[in-house]
Amino acid sequence: MSFSLCPTGPPGCSIQEQRDRWERKRSRTAKELVQTEQSYCQNLELVITFFVEILKAKGTLRQDIREGIFSSIKAIHSANQSLLVHLENGYLGRGFDQFCLHLHHYKTYVDNIYNARKLLGIQLKKNKAFRRFKKLQEGRTEFNNHNLEELLQLPAQRIDQYKHFLQDLTANTSPENPEFEQLSKAVTAVCEVSQRIQDNARCHVNHLQLCRVQKLLKGRKTRVLAPGRWYIREGWLKVVPPKGAEAKPKMFFLFSDILLQASRCSQLHPTRGDKFTGQHAYPLQDCVLEKVFGHTRSQGGLLSLTFPKAKLLLMSSNQEDLNDWYQSLSSAIRKLQSKQTAVHRRDEPCGRPLQSATDGHNPSRKRNMMNTDTRENAQRPPDEPECSAPKRIKQPDAPEHSRAEPSTSSCVIL
Repeated sequence: MSFSLCPTGPPGCSIQEQRDRWERKRSRTAKELVQTEQSYCQNLELVITFFVEILKAKGTLRQDIREGIFSSIKAIHSANQSLLVHLENGYLGRGFDQFCLHLHHYKTYVDNIYNARKLLGIQLKKNKAFRRFKKLQEGRTEFNNHNLEELLQLPAQRIDQYKHFLQDLTANTSPENPEFEQLSKAVTAVCEVSQRIQDNARCHVNHLQLCRVQKLLKGRKTRVLAPGRWYIREGWLKVVPPKGAEAKPKMFFLFSDILLQASRCSQLHPTRGDKFTGQHAYPLQDCVLEKVFGHTRSQGGLLSLTFPKAKLLLMSSNQEDLNDWYQSLSSAIRKLQSKQTAVHRRDEPCGRPLQSATDGHNPSRKRNMMNTDTRENAQRPPDEPECSAPKRIKQPDAPEHSRAEPSTSSCVIL
C-alpha cells in the first residue's frame, strides 16, 4: 500500500497539519477497534461458558455433534483474548502480527460454518432436550436477546470488520512508523480469510440453486448436482423446429458446462404439477453461438446454437431477455473453451529431439544412419510398434479437462 505525504485536506495545508490529521484518524480507529474487540470477546465467552462447557458437562450432545456445531470457537476466543491485551496497551502492530499466526483457526471455522448451521438445525428439530436447553440459555440477561445462531456468525463477521479497521489504520500510519509493516502484512492475511469467506458463501448459494433445480426435475435420470458445476440462469425460450412447424416454449436451465432443456409436466398431476421433465442436456464445450436476429432494437430475436450432434434455434419476443441469454451463453462458452485451451497448452508435448552438431555436419553419416534404421525397421516383427514417440504426441479427442470436471458426462440424460 502506497503512502504519500501529499496533503489530502484543503489547499495550503502543511505537512505537519496533515500528519496531525492522520494521527487523529488513527486514534479514532484504534479506539473503536478496542471497544468492538471487547464486546466481541464477551460474546464469544458467552457461547463458550453457557453452551460449549455446559453441554460438554451434561452430555446433551455427542462430542462429534458438539464439535461440528462449535468447531474451533474456543481456539478463536483464546487468540482474540491475547489480541485484546495488546490492543488495550496500544500495541496494534505487535498484536495483529501475533494474531495472524492463529488465523488458521478462523479458516477452519468459516469452512465449517454451513455444516454447523445444518447440524444445529437438525438437533433443534430432533433433540428435545437440546431445544429446551438452548431456549433456557438464550433467556439469560447476559445474552441481551441474542440467540445462538447470531452469535455463531460473529467470527465470520469480525474478519470483515478487521479488514476495514486494518485498512484505515495502515492508511493513517506513516511508513516510518515501525508498526506500518506489521499492519500491512496483517491487511494481506486478513483479506485472504475474508476472500475465503466470500468464496464459501458463493459456493453455498450455488449449491442451494443446484439443489432447487434438481428438485424441480422429475425422476432421477437428469442429474444436476455435479462437482465443479455452477448455476447461471433459467427461463422460458421458444424452440424453433427445423421444418417450419410452430415454435414451442421450453424451460432452459443454463449451467457453467451444459444447457438443459426441459418441459413442464402436466399441471393436472396431483404431485408433479410444478415440476419439469428433462429432455436434452447440451454440452457447451464445443458450442458455436450466433445471434441470427436481435441486433437492432426490434422486439425479440433469434439465437443459433450449434453443437457437434445437434442444432438449436431459440427465440424470444423480449429483446432485453434475449440479450441477457446471449451474454450469459457467450460468457459460459468462452470460459469453457479458454480452460480447454489452457489444458492443451499445458499438456502439449515437446518437439522432436534436437540432432547433435555432428549429425548436422555429416550428411553421409546421416544417410547411413537412416539406412540402418530402415533395415532395422524392416527386420522388426509386425506386431511391434514402429516408434512409440508419435503415439505419445497424438492427443486424445476428449480434452483432459473433462476428466478434471466429470460434470459434463454425468449430466447426459439416460
